[in-house]
Amino acid sequence: MHSPHLPSELLADDAELARRIASDDDDSAFEGLMRRHNRALFRVARAILKNNADAEDALQEAYLSAYRHIAEFRADAKLSTWLTRIVVNQALARLRSRHRSRTVVPFSDLGATRRIRSERELSDELGPSPEQSAARADIRRLLEQKIDELPVAFRAVFVLREVEDLSVTETAACLSIPEATVRSRMFRARGRLRESIARELDMGTGDIFNFGGERCDRIVAAVLARHRKPAAEPPRSH
Repeated sequence: MHSPHLPSELLADDAELARRIASDDDDSAFEGLMRRHNRALFRVARAILKNNADAEDALQEAYLSAYRHIAEFRADAKLSTWLTRIVVNQALARLRSRHRSRTVVPFSDLGATRRIRSERELSDELGPSPEQSAARADIRRLLEQKIDELPVAFRAVFVLREVEDLSVTETAACLSIPEATVRSRMFRARGRLRESIARELDMGTGDIFNFGGERCDRIVAAVLARHRKPAAEPPRSH
């Protein structure tokens, strides 16, 4: 039985939301659909476009297109897959308009992803300390930077499989590619990321536990002060 305290759009499944949007022009159902899928679809657009503002614009256009064509959705498929394909097409269209002089990887060549767990592994049962939060933020920025450096085909693969935790079959359906292509793109994306992150770590190891500047001056000054301090006179005998 549905809880009376929850809005119906939060309780309905995707197929029900799609039906309500198509038949009733139901804004509350459309809002529920967007809130349910916003995070995953934004990540897909962002993976292709490498720009937050462009990804938001592409996602908005994709939602408007989905709204206009919602009656074409068939409930025997997953709505998330249908929406993802619309977002991918919108993002690629923007990529082509941004780089008309370049060859854009065709939609059929894109691949997929699984979940990144690095950030979660840094937290403990009591929640992250400020140092852990800073470390997580650094890791996230490094991962985002390195993912952005991947070719567009590999970025789409990585985000869908690693970040959104889609299966190979689901990813292949979202991107209209063979499952073998998904596996191949994922393997190559992981390899490139490992190499890129390893190079970054190698470059940074010379700076770890940095000793210099204020710390160096402080220790030297403290040692000299203790060295120059007169020794305590021995007690006199009576």
